[in-house]
Amino acid sequence: MAAVSIRNLDDAVRDRLRLRAAANGRSMEAEMRAILMEAVEELDEDEGIVGALMKRFSQLGGVELGFAPRSESPRAAEFSE
Repeated sequence: MAAVSIRNLDDAVRDRLRLRAAANGRSMEAEMRAILMEAVEELDEDEGIVGALMKRFSQLGGVELGFAPRSESPRAAEFSE
């Protein structure tokens, strides 16, 4: 395993990182590892962009999108010259 040092990290960034780590029940080091692993994770080729977005936002509870009721029945497209 490699060891990495981060120089000149702003104090405000360090403080936010500490709060984020605590909120996730991890040490700052574990939180940094998780952030880095997520940042370099490759997209699964079968997953596509929609799958990647669903995966990312499902961790936040997801989003339920309702459909507006139609006032008219759908009709066939008309093609004329």
